[in-house]
Amino acid sequence: MTDFESLYRSDPDPWSVGTAWYERRKRGVLMASLPHEGYGLALELGCGTGHATRLLAWRCETVCAVDVSLTAIAECERLLAGDGAANVHLAQLNLPHSWPRIANESANLVVVSELAYYFSNKNLQIFLSNCLQSLAIGGDWVMCHCKTEFHDTQQTTEQIHHAMENLAGIERIVTHDEACFRLDVWRKYEGIHG
Repeated sequence: MTDFESLYRSDPDPWSVGTAWYERRKRGVLMASLPHEGYGLALELGCGTGHATRLLAWRCETVCAVDVSLTAIAECERLLAGDGAANVHLAQLNLPHSWPRIANESANLVVVSELAYYFSNKNLQIFLSNCLQSLAIGGDWVMCHCKTEFHDTQQTTEQIHHAMENLAGIERIVTHDEACFRLDVWRKYEGIHG
């Protein structure tokens, strides 16, 4: 298992999320792929240092952003403070066994980027089930993952997105697939109640 806390302690931006063209472009594609101008409650799982979080904060009433690394959460908090964003709630959790508490609400938007390939088969199923249960009827769920395989990943992007195809109660409404990454947006439809 990757030690994300050690990674962030040794380098505040270990994947160059704040500076790399790939990362900036991918965030632009992600935001442009969201079907609605605004959302009530967004759940961002694996927020890292908060570069996507700050964009979500401008489009959502409330954002619940989660990461396993306290160092990443602290950097995310610093970035958001610079924007004056007061609508983001940050939590340090070890997904998928710990899960964010979002009161009695369901999320209108779930965003998962560059995270799901770190889960074992069993934990991926738990993670996907938790995401589905957290998503409101009519809500949108973004899955965005790099297609390059890394030494510490346990799933390929293809496996993750295939697992999504097998979930009941959602339909894919957006697909962006290119050499570097794949992004799908799924919508939860009536008849499934988590």
